[in-house]
Amino acid sequence: MLAAYAARVSPDDPVSALEVGDRPEPEAREHWTTVDVRAASINHHDVWSLRGVGLAGAQLPMILGCDAAGVAPDGSEVVVHGVIGADGHGVGPREPRSILSERYPGTLAERVAVPTANLVAKPAELSFEEAACLPTAWLTAYRMLFHGAGLTPGQSVLVQGVGGGVASAAIALGAAAGLEVYATSRSEAKREAALGMGAVAAVEPGTRLPRRVDAVVETVGKATWKHSIASVRNGGTITIAGHTTGDPDPALLTRVFFHELRIQGVTMGTRADLAALMAFLVRTGLRPTIDGVHPLSRAHDAVARVVAGEQVGKVVVAV
Repeated sequence: MLAAYAARVSPDDPVSALEVGDRPEPEAREHWTTVDVRAASINHHDVWSLRGVGLAGAQLPMILGCDAAGVAPDGSEVVVHGVIGADGHGVGPREPRSILSERYPGTLAERVAVPTANLVAKPAELSFEEAACLPTAWLTAYRMLFHGAGLTPGQSVLVQGVGGGVASAAIALGAAAGLEVYATSRSEAKREAALGMGAVAAVEPGTRLPRRVDAVVETVGKATWKHSIASVRNGGTITIAGHTTGDPDPALLTRVFFHELRIQGVTMGTRADLAALMAFLVRTGLRPTIDGVHPLSRAHDAVARVVAGEQVGKVVVAV
C-alpha cells in the first residue's frame, strides 16, 4: 500500500527524511480493525518524529500520521482516535499509552489498523477532510479549553501563535462557545485570519492585553512564555500542549507561585471528548479551517508547509 513514512531522521531538514512509497499492509490483530483511510492531517508530532524526537533508529521506517477519517470493513464512516492503550483496549495490560506513529504505524497511508474501540462514528454532516482535522489538534484544543482550563461562556482566553492547528482550533472553538478570545501572531495576515475565526483581538506576541485573561492556550513555549505568564489573571490557568520554540528559559516560577497560577498539561483527549467535539461542530455549524488538501503522493509538500509555519489551520492529506 502507498504510505508516507519516516525513512530516517534529520534534525535540520525533516522533510528530507520523509519518503512516500510502498509499505506492508497492516498486521491483523485480535480486537483491532483495519480502516481504509480517506483523509488524514499533518501535525507537529510528524515533524518532531522526522527530526528524531521520540523515534529511535530501531523503529524506522515508521508510517507517520496521528489522525484519520475513513471507512471500516462494514462500510461505516469512522474517525480514528489516535491514542493507543490509554484504557487498555487492544494492547497488553502493562503497555504504556502511545500515539499512532510512535509504537504502531500511523495514518498517512491507504490503510491503518487501530484497536476497534478507537473507532468513533463520523457524523454525516462532516466531510472526511474535516473529520481528519479533529482527532489531534481540534481534540487537544477542546480538551485544553473545557477540561484543562475549565472555561465557561463569558470567560476569556489568550491563544498564542495563530496558524498552528491547535491554536486555530482553540480560537474557533472558544469563540463558538462564547469565550472572549485574544490571539497572537507575528504575521499580520494570520492576525487577520484570527479575527475571521472569531477572536475579539489579534496582536503581536508580547503586546499587553486590555485586561488579564482567565486562561492561556500555550503551544509555542519559549518565545511566548513570558507573555503568557504576564497575561493570565491571579489564580488563572495556562494549558500547555506543546512547545515548538523550546522549553521556557527562565520558567518564571516566582510569578507562578506568587500569583497562584495553575499550569496544566494536555495531550489530546478521550474518545468521549472526540464524540462530544464532533457533536459540538454538528450543532453549531462550526468547521475546521483547512489550509489546503494535498494528495498522499505529495505528502512532502504537506509536511514542508507545516515545517515552514506557513499554514493557517490544518494541512490535510487526501488518500
